[in-house]
Amino acid sequence: MKQDSTGLQGTVLQGMVLMGGCMLVLPLMDAIAKYMAAFEGMSPGQITFYRFFFQLACTLPFLLVLNGSAALKSKRPGFNLLRGVLHGAASLLFFIAVKYMPLADVFAIYFVEPFILTALSALFLGDRVGWRRWLAIVVGFSGAMIVIQPSYEIFGWTAFLPVACAFLFALYMFLNRALGAADSPMTMQTLAGIGGSLFMVAALGIGHGVGDADFTPSLPASLKGLHLLVLLGAISGFIHLLVVKAFRMAPLSVLAPFQYFEIIAATVLGYALFGDFPTASKWLGIAIIVGSGLFILWREHRLAKHGILTKVSTSG
Repeated sequence: MKQDSTGLQGTVLQGMVLMGGCMLVLPLMDAIAKYMAAFEGMSPGQITFYRFFFQLACTLPFLLVLNGSAALKSKRPGFNLLRGVLHGAASLLFFIAVKYMPLADVFAIYFVEPFILTALSALFLGDRVGWRRWLAIVVGFSGAMIVIQPSYEIFGWTAFLPVACAFLFALYMFLNRALGAADSPMTMQTLAGIGGSLFMVAALGIGHGVGDADFTPSLPASLKGLHLLVLLGAISGFIHLLVVKAFRMAPLSVLAPFQYFEIIAATVLGYALFGDFPTASKWLGIAIIVGSGLFILWREHRLAKHGILTKVSTSG
């Protein structure tokens, strides 16, 4: 029994390391989206479409080579397509936000997502979340409000787009865990690419039809832009594939706080590429959000350790 517990702890640790690494890479994708909007003149809606189109183009060949066409026969195709729609809508809102706001500001507001995810895991998956962690969730939301307040004064309702994005992405991550091992991660990611692409075709058509500039269809203006869009899709496909794998190795509530690693890469990229750097008040909000998330992580680790010790002592 001790060996089984050690093996389980090792798997959870691997999931934590994998999740942390993915979160350090993902902001590169958002920096590319901001660059394409700022320097290539491409609309956020079109960027989002290319993200999912090239994600599908990157993952589908691997799926067919490794598992054949039978791998496309998902046990839960509807849920996997829904994952793609949720991810597409979340990405669209995020890319619109980064067009108008500093990258670090958008991430700071978006960081309410782990709290939403923790709440969903408690309400629907039965994860134990005590009053201390609920309090941490409330404190984390207050930190997000500190960041939103000056952003709202400058950018208006655009400042709330990352909150809506966080809610949609939390639902996407929730489905990652809820679906479990019904399908392979490659199948899940490929079908999500199909769902996201179809959603963005509809969104582009409707948005362009009503004359919204954020949905203007276009082709890449340069070869460099095309390469960046392909890289955007590749990061989206393969990093989120690893995220799905991480969620099969560790509980959702353990992995959720590791998404704060994104603020490190986002701040570096935002400053290096666009000259953006958070103000003192925003750093305060970020510190409150990250501190609350780290408390949730510490609490989860403490409870898990206590549970293992109790189990060993009662069996001995």
